[in-house]
Amino acid sequence: MAVTDEGVLTQEVFEDLARHAIRAEEALRLEFVNGKMGVKAVPDGDHGRIIEWLTRQCMQADPGRWLYAEQGLRIETYRRGNARPDGALARSGAFVGQGEWASPDGVLMVVEVTSYDEDTDRRDRIEKPRAYAETGIPVYLLIDRDACEVKVHSQPDGVRYEQVVTVPYGKTVELPDPVGIELDTEPLKNWVR
Repeated sequence: MAVTDEGVLTQEVFEDLARHAIRAEEALRLEFVNGKMGVKAVPDGDHGRIIEWLTRQCMQADPGRWLYAEQGLRIETYRRGNARPDGALARSGAFVGQGEWASPDGVLMVVEVTSYDEDTDRRDRIEKPRAYAETGIPVYLLIDRDACEVKVHSQPDGVRYEQVVTVPYGKTVELPDPVGIELDTEPLKNWVR
């Protein structure tokens, strides 16, 4: 495996490494965000249940959309990166023919559910909101199991999300257009430690 003459990992080399890691006996879930390679924690059962619940909410609101779990996306305009959000809401069939790392065009919302690992704060609360905003993804939904709250980031300006709404579990929150869903977060109380 090679990197550039400056010793910097390129997006192409990262994608090759990620392809090989998936074939490994213990599959790694790799990401390349903000110029750094990271390993994403394998989701636990509650994490999976949250994605299942959110998928149902999205389908009830518009059956022509799907919340794609773990779809790899090419993100960021400046550093070129790769993220594997817990969910990417798009029209049904949006990623057909694109392979493991798809274009974010047509993605209405990305979702991250925090894991109980040491780099969740940096990854899900700092780096990913910036990367997703740079990419122009309209809505970033963070379901924060540590803080028992939901953060809805919207109105990306190419650098950051200009609007961030935070509500504790149990309240209703609006996922703004183009998502257009009112989300009752009460069930999330059942899936925290």
